[in-house]
Amino acid sequence: MSHDAPPARGTRLGRAAGANGTYSTVSGVVLLLPGSSRWHPGPVRPLARALARAGGADGLVAHTLVHGGRGSREEDARWAVGEVVRRYGDVPVCLAGYDAGGRAALLAAGHEAVNCVLALAPSLDEAPGAAAREPVKQLSGRQVLIVHGTNDARCDPEASFRLAARAKKANRATCRFEVHSDGHGLRDHRFEVVALAVDFVLGAMISGRWSRPVTDALAAPPPLGLRMPLASGFGRSLRG
Repeated sequence: MSHDAPPARGTRLGRAAGANGTYSTVSGVVLLLPGSSRWHPGPVRPLARALARAGGADGLVAHTLVHGGRGSREEDARWAVGEVVRRYGDVPVCLAGYDAGGRAALLAAGHEAVNCVLALAPSLDEAPGAAAREPVKQLSGRQVLIVHGTNDARCDPEASFRLAARAKKANRATCRFEVHSDGHGLRDHRFEVVALAVDFVLGAMISGRWSRPVTDALAAPPPLGLRMPLASGFGRSLRG
């Protein structure tokens, strides 16, 4: 599917959240890519609300991609980036996904409008040797953050670590945080996960600055910057 090809039937961009809804005021767009289950959306909904609150005054808009149920999520994500460019013009785009949406965000990052990628508990191919086959060149030139719970029983956190290690070689602006004792839905530390995601997105798309933990993770060599622990209470005194 090309960037301009129509999406699978039923696939669409959800209503915009943030800014004031006029194209002239939009400075950046976050595309939120949900997981494979509508019953277990993970942190996508609270993240959309938090991004609208934190970045709306600076022109940040968030759209949740509604998957039509056919075709691949990667193809839908590529279409969505093209649709954002059609609607808003030359603005930076963040692909932020959870579960299957996390993998789609990583794979669809090659579009020239994408400037950062956020993958929360990404669902990656865990077959033997699969990590070495997942492409990473499309992440070059993007800011990349992967977040994974260490007790994720559905998507192996070590798979995202292996992918992050390969991505770091192609793109130094890659980091990964581990949420100790949390599972696939990242429920136990939801506040911290959302705060980390917002800090990363705002830094990549608006301010050019991050909190100290994110700055350190981006700068640290592997494996340190790829196994950065997400501290309890992160976000309660950001930039303080």
